[in-house]
Amino acid sequence: MPLSSLQKAHTRPVFRRAFTLIELLVVIAIIAILAAILFPVFAQAREKARQSVCSSNLRQIGMAFAMYTEDYDERLPDRRDLKISLPTGFHPWNTWPATDPRGAWAEIVMQPYTKSNGIWACPSIIGSAIDVLQVKQALSSAANAPICRYWLWRFDRIDDPAVPKNGWGKTDLELVAGIREANDPTIVPIQPDGPAEVELAVDPYFPNTIPSLDASLRGRAVHMGGRNRVFLDGHVKYFKDARTQ
Repeated sequence: MPLSSLQKAHTRPVFRRAFTLIELLVVIAIIAILAAILFPVFAQAREKARQSVCSSNLRQIGMAFAMYTEDYDERLPDRRDLKISLPTGFHPWNTWPATDPRGAWAEIVMQPYTKSNGIWACPSIIGSAIDVLQVKQALSSAANAPICRYWLWRFDRIDDPAVPKNGWGKTDLELVAGIREANDPTIVPIQPDGPAEVELAVDPYFPNTIPSLDASLRGRAVHMGGRNRVFLDGHVKYFKDARTQ
């Protein structure tokens, strides 16, 4: 039986036009250009999100200290014994810093006032180039022990009696007075007016002005050339430091 014209049309072979090599290369080039433009934007957005998480962590740490002092006659903790006995001990390095500002002791003491050990580490520092001995300290010798990665400069020494610029067992105002007495140019401000100007906990950083530091650490900070800080009064502020990149 002869085929109708409609049937003939349906039986004709269909030829589909394929992409040429030049067209494929053009598409790949466009994708590469878009990726080069967008990846830094995504990385910056991710870092901003991590910085916000870090701010939240420090705010919770500040609240934990405030609740602790309410329970202990307005006095800051004095656990120099714990600072000495924790894994790696006190100041187990011979480069900067000259003291040991690591805060694993505080993570242990503040456990009744915090919901999670996760608040004691900025997400940007975990696994980064500055996640080194001077920064991290485990709460115990157990393989899976929580690790603190924040610094507490006002609890960086183990002198007995405590040096004026350290807060062991002092009230906020006594610590402010001690810092003013110390008149230490490394503390900013040198002469604080009150607790709102005294740093409690901070992101680790390695100034580019310290020649003894390894080149891989010198000038490094956690957040794009700066660091988050929580103060004795509980407020958190980002500090841009010219000594870090």
